[in-house]
Amino acid sequence: MIKKKIGAALLAMFIYSIVFSQQNTGFRQGSINSPVVNEDGSVTFRLRAPLAQKVSVKGDWEVNAGVGEMKIDTGGVWSYTTPKLPSDFYMYSFTVDSVRILDPVNAFSNRDVGNLFSVFIVNHGNGDNYSTNDVPHGNVSRTWYPSVQFKTDRRLTIYTPPGYETSKNKYPVLYLLHGSGGDEEAWISIGRLSNIMDNLIAQGKIIPMIVVMPNGNAAKQAAPGETKENFSYKPGMSNTLGNSVPGSYELSFDEIINFTDARYRTKAEKAQRALAGLSMGGSHSIVISADHPNMFNYVGLFSPATPSRRTDTTNKAYSNMDEKLAAQKNNGFALYWIAIGKEDRLITSVADFRKKLDSLQFPYTYIESGRGHIWSNWRNYMLQFTPLLFK
Repeated sequence: MIKKKIGAALLAMFIYSIVFSQQNTGFRQGSINSPVVNEDGSVTFRLRAPLAQKVSVKGDWEVNAGVGEMKIDTGGVWSYTTPKLPSDFYMYSFTVDSVRILDPVNAFSNRDVGNLFSVFIVNHGNGDNYSTNDVPHGNVSRTWYPSVQFKTDRRLTIYTPPGYETSKNKYPVLYLLHGSGGDEEAWISIGRLSNIMDNLIAQGKIIPMIVVMPNGNAAKQAAPGETKENFSYKPGMSNTLGNSVPGSYELSFDEIINFTDARYRTKAEKAQRALAGLSMGGSHSIVISADHPNMFNYVGLFSPATPSRRTDTTNKAYSNMDEKLAAQKNNGFALYWIAIGKEDRLITSVADFRKKLDSLQFPYTYIESGRGHIWSNWRNYMLQFTPLLFK
């Protein structure tokens, strides 16, 4: 009798564990599959919403401005199929009667600033480099460094290449900066940084390197949810965060360099350091590399915001920029690389910055791509920029 009671109790516990081991199993939409990447490169989206009056999908692809009006079938399922899309990593969401939602049957999403997007990849091109493939993998870690400038610890994301932990080799370092509204998570999540590095290293296109991704928001220690404010710190554009001392991040950048050289096996010399950033991170890269002319041999500006008339030129970080650029040129460097899309809202200010460089006879490489101020371009620039480093 005792054995039967014990057996019944164990069976009940087993059934309970099956039922409650997955909290959200009841939220699936049955047999609906969305998105589906078709063999011809088109993508089909589906959403069950039988009571909705209007449903659309909005993504960051170029065709039809990324908008698709969905049609409903007799079963209450809305669907839309795009034309063929270029190979890339894409973000999208649905709008149901004016309410924006994620795709409820797509488990994969990313945060961009304060918004969440469902995501997918179209392969057979650039998308292959943004995918996880059967190649040796590097590791991604989050660590904190002590900042004298900010009187607190600040958070970094670090990529170390395949074999780093088991070797005694030293590696060159790329310092990679995010844009306004981003943080130390942006390049890893939306930028697909670890996938890009793993794949290009495996293809022999780039030299194995460490990539350091700091938090460029001077007012915050780390990404939303990772600070002492916990979930009360909501993501926003960098200029809305407040309590930021202009130029403090740029002037303190040597703290990040010194920490990285002390903690990791780096080749701690100018010839083995690169600095690159997108948008706000491009502006940071201009200022940091000019303020530290003996620190970086390679500089990459991806759709950069540039120092402008609105910049406080009495601030130590931004003062005497022409003289600093001239000193940077005279100290020498291997590459100063600028890329921007033809439709980018910053292209006029970048043209003005290039005129300044031309007047100083400052050598640079200029790439003009299609489209605008978007992650599709910035990931693509990484595919072009990193093979030029440390050669």
